[in-house]
Amino acid sequence: MAIVWLAPLLVPAPLEAFCGFYVARADAKLFNQASQVVLVRDDDRTVLTMANDFSGDLDVFAVVVPVPTVLERGQIHVANRALIDHLDAYTAPRLVEYYDDNPCRRIVYESAAAPTGAAGGSAAGAQRAKDLGVSIEATYTVGEYDIVILSAKESNGLETWLRESGYRIPLGASQALGSYLKQGMKFFVARVNIREQRKLGYTFLRPLQIAYESPKFMLPIRLGMVNAKGAQELFVYALTRRGRIETTNYRTVKLSSDVEIPTFVKSEFSDFYRALFTREVERENRRAVFLEYAWDMGWCDPCAADPLSSSELRELGVFWAGSNDRRDTTQGGENVFVTRLHLRYDRDHFPEDLVFQQTADRTNFQGRFILRHPWTGSDRCEEALAYRRELPGRLEEEARRLASLTGWDLATIRRKMNLRTRVEADSEVPWWRRIWNDGGRRR
Repeated sequence: MAIVWLAPLLVPAPLEAFCGFYVARADAKLFNQASQVVLVRDDDRTVLTMANDFSGDLDVFAVVVPVPTVLERGQIHVANRALIDHLDAYTAPRLVEYYDDNPCRRIVYESAAAPTGAAGGSAAGAQRAKDLGVSIEATYTVGEYDIVILSAKESNGLETWLRESGYRIPLGASQALGSYLKQGMKFFVARVNIREQRKLGYTFLRPLQIAYESPKFMLPIRLGMVNAKGAQELFVYALTRRGRIETTNYRTVKLSSDVEIPTFVKSEFSDFYRALFTREVERENRRAVFLEYAWDMGWCDPCAADPLSSSELRELGVFWAGSNDRRDTTQGGENVFVTRLHLRYDRDHFPEDLVFQQTADRTNFQGRFILRHPWTGSDRCEEALAYRRELPGRLEEEARRLASLTGWDLATIRRKMNLRTRVEADSEVPWWRRIWNDGGRRR
């Protein structure tokens, strides 16, 4: 049973703030127990797309989502998973590389079947719901999902009805359900109709989408922690007109970015990013939400994937995409700003649901890590001599920076970089030269 909350040729060019030759990306697929949510928000209108990494028997899969209102059939949709994969790829933290130019020439190169007890299926079932204080507001079949919209008077009755109707609600769910009932929220409940899924030919769970209006801009995550085994990863991709979003009840922290790291990380980027993110989480006492990307959708620099097309954006719920509204044209063609947030959460460190606000900040930001390959030529000039003198210090700094970012052992990093450690360097000095500061020189 999974309960999901409401809420992965070099050409000459002038050097710019962003750029570099794109090498790899850190998408959501690097993390286990990762769920993804796309939030399209404009004024009080929201379109929510939900995906998760559930694996197991689909007979026991279900989604319980608090929603602010009773949803009509047309407000519910089943989405194409490829849309979220594309958005994940476009916004993922990225690895870029540069090659140092010849200091003697100074030319820059870069590039840019439903279970028994189905809800609401009989008069007896409806009467039982009424007895428990549960109202079945609506029932739908949308694609491969059977959906029920519920309201309730109290949480114990709602939990009892869900259990009796075949939903495997974990122990302790009533407390979380009760907090949403106090806010006057309804419940969107969905499970897989195996027969319909087979008829449609799908062997995986497609994302669910819902559209609604509410002044509350929030994402309930507490239900998702009721039966969680340890911390979970959540990726939120917000598409807005004005600018980036941030959380108001937790700190929104920019991910470490634009740092130079050793070139061997190119073959270990997945391990590097997982270690870095864990380190960042611990530094913020596991209570922060991390900004991994914020950019106008019309372009990217460097591109980890192409920007989404107007038709893809509309499928995700960006209802103004492709419109003739003069507010909706930017240098990229669509007035869509994308924010990517990433958090690792558990009940001890995230006791409240996520509350967001949309800002007017359209400053571009990306999680970006840089490999700078040293020049290895043999040309001789003053600049080349200075470059060779300074290079060991630069590489040592990269090693120390990587150790700080990831917690990896510095000696191991040096070894992978083929740098001699200080101990090894000292061992080449005669023992007696290390006794006195004057090196044993006669006065």
